[in-house]
Amino acid sequence: MKGVRFDYAGADVLVAGGSGGIGAAIAAAYREAGADVTITGTRAAAGDYDDLVPGCAYRQLDIESADSIAALAAATARCDILINSTGIALMTIGLDEYEPDIFDRAVRMHLTGAYRLAHAFRDKLAASSIDGGGSFIGIASLSSFFGIEQVPGYGAAKAGLVQMMKTLALAWAKHHIRANAVAAGLTESKMTVGVKHMPEVLAPTIARTPLGRIGLPEDIAGAVLFFTSPAASFITGQTLLIDGGYSVVG
Repeated sequence: MKGVRFDYAGADVLVAGGSGGIGAAIAAAYREAGADVTITGTRAAAGDYDDLVPGCAYRQLDIESADSIAALAAATARCDILINSTGIALMTIGLDEYEPDIFDRAVRMHLTGAYRLAHAFRDKLAASSIDGGGSFIGIASLSSFFGIEQVPGYGAAKAGLVQMMKTLALAWAKHHIRANAVAAGLTESKMTVGVKHMPEVLAPTIARTPLGRIGLPEDIAGAVLFFTSPAASFITGQTLLIDGGYSVVG
């Protein structure tokens, strides 16, 4: 990683949702740091993608399916670090989260699915012997803290995720597992690519952002690697906003 070197040799990392966007950048950063990395995607096989991070194992996962999550956990022998970067804002695929069934789907995808995944891997994380102990990292959002009109379900789930990480941090400390989250501001990804062509959305966001740009997936990856490192071994239950200063503007 540019400017910083982490050593994750010997660590087994699972990046759920690592087939693209923020998840792929996180997976690439762990690979660069020497970890053994498994990524998940929704497609049946790695060959169904053109641009997966090289050197990673691949598993299929449907975060909305309890059976799929259980199968992934059963097929995973060891996990020191679990990253959940799954899901999508359903409005980006033309669905209206104000419809009760779509709202419910958003919450199940981004909150219930995240909990099921963490629960399925708890014992594996507890068995970790890496410095700093096992870690679970969730990807939160500015919608965890701000009302964003277009995504009521996604926002509710991401707000719930922040609280869930606090509770897991309390409950799992006795298992030597740390639970933290990073809240991404507007960040380049397949999910947000359309925003770059929507000046009515992009211009006000950048104008409010003191650093004057939108985020890159690598900006999120650096914070994640720090959170799971021995340097952060006394940090748990926290959510770090990575938003270029957007959230501090009055």
